[in-house]
Amino acid sequence: MNMSSPDREQTENPPAAGIRIEELLTDFLAKAGELLHAQQHMRGLLEAVVAVAEDLSLEAVLDRVVTSACRLLKARYGALGVIGEGKALSHFITVGIDDALARRIGPRPTGHGVLGLLISEPVPLRLHDLREHSMSYGFPANHPPMKSFLGVPIRVRDVVFGNLYLTEKEDGEDFTQEDEDLAVALAAAAGVAIENARLYEDARRRASWLEACMDVTGKMLGGDHVLEQESLEESNWGLNLIADRALRESGAYLSLILIPAESSGAYRVLGASGEQAGQFAGQVLALDSETVRGVAGGGPPVLIDEAGPILGSADGKSLGQLLAIDLSAHGAHHGLLLLVRAPGAGRFPTTDIEMGAVFGSHVVLALELDRVHRLREQLVLFTDRDRIAKDLHDVVIQRLFAAGLSIQSLRRFTSNGAALERIDSVTAELDKTIRDLRDTIYSLRAGAGERELLSSRILQAVRAATRSLPFAPHLALTGAVDSVLDDDAVLNLLAVISEALSNAVRHSGAGSISVSVSAENGRLQLAVEDDGCGFADPVPGNGLANMERRARELNGSFSVDSAPQSGTRLEWAVPVR
Repeated sequence: MNMSSPDREQTENPPAAGIRIEELLTDFLAKAGELLHAQQHMRGLLEAVVAVAEDLSLEAVLDRVVTSACRLLKARYGALGVIGEGKALSHFITVGIDDALARRIGPRPTGHGVLGLLISEPVPLRLHDLREHSMSYGFPANHPPMKSFLGVPIRVRDVVFGNLYLTEKEDGEDFTQEDEDLAVALAAAAGVAIENARLYEDARRRASWLEACMDVTGKMLGGDHVLEQESLEESNWGLNLIADRALRESGAYLSLILIPAESSGAYRVLGASGEQAGQFAGQVLALDSETVRGVAGGGPPVLIDEAGPILGSADGKSLGQLLAIDLSAHGAHHGLLLLVRAPGAGRFPTTDIEMGAVFGSHVVLALELDRVHRLREQLVLFTDRDRIAKDLHDVVIQRLFAAGLSIQSLRRFTSNGAALERIDSVTAELDKTIRDLRDTIYSLRAGAGERELLSSRILQAVRAATRSLPFAPHLALTGAVDSVLDDDAVLNLLAVISEALSNAVRHSGAGSISVSVSAENGRLQLAVEDDGCGFADPVPGNGLANMERRARELNGSFSVDSAPQSGTRLEWAVPVR
């Protein structure tokens, strides 16, 4: 009978059981380590999600996404490429590369190589060595070396917004499946944060545009600036104000206000803002584009990818995208608002396109309301002028005329020569007063029309032509100058005044210049005289032939009287209504 067998089992089983316990304990500790590791990753993911959602600024959100991803997945370099028009990268936000290094590297990626693969095939991609991929595009000079790679798409409302790129995992390791899962989860949270930031940015921009509408409208109607002109094209202060505010709200490089020019189809720039505004101010643009012309008269805003073919370059610099907005009210086309992006600045956001149109409609409405307000004020003024003119004609002139007749009747009561001479002198003075009153009546009635007085336009022309002189020329106006109704004669008169004074200023060396304009007996007459050096023969190209032609075309006359060292007198006259 073998009594030792149970003893052997008892001595052999305990070591086996101990080994089993150790294995279970080791497995438990490994599982606990994995659980702790997963918990740490989950905590890191939650912290990254919270960090991404802390800011509502889109630029800040995009930067936080990349920074949080690099920290969570222990990547040295990270980037986020925003997909724009044409499946190219419109924005590229980087972490790990400072500004100095970025400048040495050069232009940022636009979507070639592996980056482009993620755009065309938006699925997660892990690579052991980025350089060995068949679509690798290579690195530019000064670019840091990159090997391990992980890329995941970021979706906003089921639309790929961009891609998150991570390279160079710490300690030279490859990105794992777990890293990919964490990146996909972070990208999903980032998509929500990006959408919220975009909605916030859209609301903020719309509110800013509406504030601009109210601000510009309030200044135009609130009396801060009183418009002295009748039309949009002459309201330069308003146009510059509009252009400046539109530039600020849209973030454009150049803002132009255009009004239809005299020549058919062309536009004149009367409001400009931006770094290159001075180059375009006052210029006449053909706007040889059917797309832009389609906006005029109530068409919706349009975008043109390149403004250069339409506006040309700005001091040799190319121009980016152009947004054209119509300025119309009640079926009347007043002009265009053109906003131009800087080259490489991307496209105008949809918000700017929509709110730019709202801004334009508010501006034109304000101009129309201001115009109506001024017309009412002018109506009151013209009514008062008519009353004054009527009183002068029906009361004052009649009384002066009666007083003159009464004084004339005194001649039969005296034969004294001195008395008769005094009677004639008083009568002549009364006649002159009556003529001056009639001229005043003509001016009052002429001013009742919606046109600038000719006397004012003559004064402006004289001032403009003699601005460089150290003295003021003498100006005399005789007769009913402001009652002249012949537009052709008026335009030619102003041109001749400018030309004659320009010649005198440049060539005569005069110490005094006199200008006289008279409108009497159906003729408009101009005389310009100076005490300068004079001439024996006209100098070719001094404009005398042009002035003579203007007179001849209007059936008028032109003459020049001059001699060396004796000054010059120019006379120009045409028949008028």
